[in-house]
Amino acid sequence: MSFRLTTLPNGFRVVTEFMPGLESAAVGVWVDAGARHEGTDQNGIAHFLEHMAFKGTATRSALQIAEEIEDVGGYINAYTSRETTAYYARVLRADVRLAVDLIADILRNPRFEAREIEVERGVILQEIGQALDTPDDVIFDWLQEAAYPAQPIGRSILGRSADVARFGEGDLRRFTAAHYGPGQMILAAAGAVDHDLLVKLAEDQFGDLRPAPAPVADPARFHSGERRELRDLEQAHFALAFESPGYRDPDYYVAQVYAGVMGGGMSSRLFQSLREERGLCYAIFAQAGAYADTGLMTVYAGTGGDELGALAGLTIDEIRRSAEDMTEAETARAKAQMKAGMLMGLESPSSRAERLARLLSIWGRVPDVSETVARIDAVDAQALRAHARALASAANVALALYGPVGAAPDLVALSRRLAA
Repeated sequence: MSFRLTTLPNGFRVVTEFMPGLESAAVGVWVDAGARHEGTDQNGIAHFLEHMAFKGTATRSALQIAEEIEDVGGYINAYTSRETTAYYARVLRADVRLAVDLIADILRNPRFEAREIEVERGVILQEIGQALDTPDDVIFDWLQEAAYPAQPIGRSILGRSADVARFGEGDLRRFTAAHYGPGQMILAAAGAVDHDLLVKLAEDQFGDLRPAPAPVADPARFHSGERRELRDLEQAHFALAFESPGYRDPDYYVAQVYAGVMGGGMSSRLFQSLREERGLCYAIFAQAGAYADTGLMTVYAGTGGDELGALAGLTIDEIRRSAEDMTEAETARAKAQMKAGMLMGLESPSSRAERLARLLSIWGRVPDVSETVARIDAVDAQALRAHARALASAANVALALYGPVGAAPDLVALSRRLAA
């Protein structure tokens, strides 16, 4: 499989990957605008804008948008992250033109009716409330805020209720005007797609957009921080974070493999040591999330309040121990899991289209899958041990605790144990 890339004169990019044997296609527009691009008084507006995507345009009502895509058996959706907002559809080969037309209409001609804004405001406020009532969701927002305090990248994607309660049409249009320029958009498609057709559709729908300089997001600054919320819950929720390489860092794949060894599955160190051998928790995992210029190595566990102290201390001990005795067998297993997960995922045209857009946004090009596999294969146990030593000597660590956590060790105690 190979991809094709065309950049229009105004900077709008079109990237496609034809997948033989498929009768369907995934197509969407990925915009380099997310929660970290919001101003102090805009927290949640990127997500609000995504919610308004399907509430009507100058030429279609919300019902017409739904009916047109479902009349051909397709679906259309959107999502917001801290760095991206995506609007995408899945359709049959013959309906790619319709999918692009719908997405373009949503992006170019939103109506932003006052009544629909109020309806979605209520929906989003309920979503925020639901997140606050879901401990293993909200704790990651609190951890992000503890790690990146007073920074856009540290704020919740959903936003603060007080801000969401006052957003209006003008706020939405100002954010769109500032962040939805042609150079910030990528039309990506995979499956049964014709690149030349997609380029023609892009020229028709987006070719008249005027180029504009993209606002630069504030650089991320990782700090030590702790958020502890006492609540009478059945479980205590524990989340610990270290700064990790961003997408463009040469050690990005080292961090990904390390997270797999530590908490990527049932054979991982943390799962075996804390759950299987000691029974200190039901769920525990580690992951290495990444952004353009930073990342988070996160360990999460749900446990009882009485077990939390032991679990937190042993988690630190496992990180320190991994700096000394990480093995090639563990490394090979984590690399195999990572490669298999990636390659299995890429059997889906939706995953392919998202990969095209994400990598093009990050690198300005789309590395071949074989290049990515080679980068994973290049990671060895020595590199993982060096990564673990860097974590063990980290000056800054972030911690979030939620539930019956009054007796849990604080960040100072855990940092001392890490450095012991």
